[in-house]
Parts: sequence; C-alpha cells; structure tokens
Amino acid sequence: MTRGELGAAGITDPALRRSYQRCRELNARHGKTFFLATRLLAPDQRPAVHALYGFARRADDILDEFDPDLTTADRAARLDALAAQFADGDTGGDPVLAAVLHTAAAYGIDGALFDAFLASMRMDLSVTDYPDRAALDRYVYGSAEVIGLQMLPILGTAAPAAETAPYAAALGKAFQLTNFLRDVDEDLARDRVYLPADELAAHGVDRDLLTWCRAHRRTEPRVREAFAAQHEITRKTYVFARDGIERLAPRSRPCVSTALVLYSEILQRIEDRDFEVFGHRATVGNPRRLRVGVEGLVRAWWVRRGSDAANTSVRSKVRR
Repeated sequence: MTRGELGAAGITDPALRRSYQRCRELNARHGKTFFLATRLLAPDQRPAVHALYGFARRADDILDEFDPDLTTADRAARLDALAAQFADGDTGGDPVLAAVLHTAAAYGIDGALFDAFLASMRMDLSVTDYPDRAALDRYVYGSAEVIGLQMLPILGTAAPAAETAPYAAALGKAFQLTNFLRDVDEDLARDRVYLPADELAAHGVDRDLLTWCRAHRRTEPRVREAFAAQHEITRKTYVFARDGIERLAPRSRPCVSTALVLYSEILQRIEDRDFEVFGHRATVGNPRRLRVGVEGLVRAWWVRRGSDAANTSVRSKVRR
C-alpha cells in the first residue's frame, strides 16, 4: 500500500522513497487521529502530508524528548541546526528533512510558514506562560495555524486559495486549542501553561491554583469555570473552520471533515467529564474512531469514484 502511495505521488528515487516511508512510520506511531484522517486522502496526497507531520514531529522531539543531560542551550542549538539545514536545503542524511524539502518544493509551500513554525518551537524553550490572548495567538499561529496553511496546496481548493486560507488556519488553531485544554496536566509537568493568564484570572485562577488541582487530581470550581470559557472559544473556532470544508477540493473534504469531527469530539469529551482533565486524558474511543473513519472512507471512495468516472468519460470523448 505504501509503495502504491509513493508511486501515485510520482516518487521513484529509492532513497527518497525511504525518507517518505520514515515519515509515514512516525505519523502512524504518534499521529493516531491525524494518521487515520490522512488515510482518507487520495494516495498521491498522503506522502506529502506524512512529510509535514514528520518535520513537525522532529522539532517537537527536540523540545520534549526526555534526556536529563540535555540543557535548554543544547535543545536550542539542535533546533537552530534543524532550521539552518532546512533553509540551506541540506538534509545532512536526515530522511525526514529529505522528504519535507521535497514536499515543500513539489507543492510550492511558502518557506515563511516553516520559519513561523520553528519560531514558535523556539518559544517553548523559554516561554512558560502567556499573559493574554494576543500573546498566545502569536504562538498558536506558528505552532498550529501554519500547519493548516502548509497543507492547503496538498489538499487543493475549489475556491481561491487566499479565500480558503483563513479557514485552514482556523482548523489548525482549533486542534491546538483542544490540545491545550486536554493536556493542561501534562503541560504543567513541563512547567508550561498554554492558556491566557488574564482570562484565567477573570475567574480567580492562576498557576498556583492549577498546580493545586494537579497535585490533588481534581478540578476546583473556579478552574472549571475558566476551562468552560476556554472551551467555548475553542468550539466557536471549530464552527468557523467547518465553513471552509466546502472550499476545499472535493477529494480532500472527507479527510478534513473526519479530522474535524474526531478532534471536536475530544473537546466534547472534556466537557462531558466536567473538565476533569487532571489525571484523566480525554480521548475518543476506538469504536467511535473506527465508525467515523469508515464513514469518511466511504465518502472518500465515492468522491474519487465519481472523479475517476468523469475523467474516463472525458478521455473517451477526446479519443472520439
């Protein structure tokens, strides 16, 4: 199946094929929901999406890989080296870099989007709190919105790309905001809080109270109110992003729709658990994931079948 995807994408060089295969393995191992949605894309689209995931994963591993001997300066140096290699087009034998550089060139993905992504990753080396929404939005643009924008040339659009871009960015943002709520406990363990301090303070919440909740494995009422407010902001972001699906190329809509449904259901699970995120990680169960995935697969097959039939008809008329 992987060989078929690479062949469909026109990737024939053996070394490059191994590079894309490595990215696919990373996506399958760590992406889960993202990987499931990627399976609904047309075969020729999948390798490029795996490459983008692989690059994001590589940067994330530099930041959060557990190694007590690695200092912040060491991680910064590794991140800078990754950025320099990408800018110079130097793979340095790194299969992930080889795949993402090929993808960026093949689809004409703006290099500034990768620069913004790496800038946000650098913030994680020193920034542990965000005083307000504007500060958090600056981080989220590079950490999440640009991922949606990088994907757009691969997904294709039925409307002008410039008109579709805000929706693609919003979907990446919605996914990230969902992660922030789901992973408050885990992020505190890394000494990070990805929620606007002033919005938390409006409900009488600060880092000390969040730390208390983590220690006691329960959500204090003021924290619950603050999380509910963040939940509502995230929900509205999904509502806006959903309107962009019909602006995508038809063959990409089942994939994006499935990803949106599954991630928004993670958000719903957080609310269903009454925002008890300390010691409990909100997830969508495998039976539900499978059901949504199969429904998306049927839609994707139907769209591609219709497209193939239309193309066959056109070719037949041309031969006449």
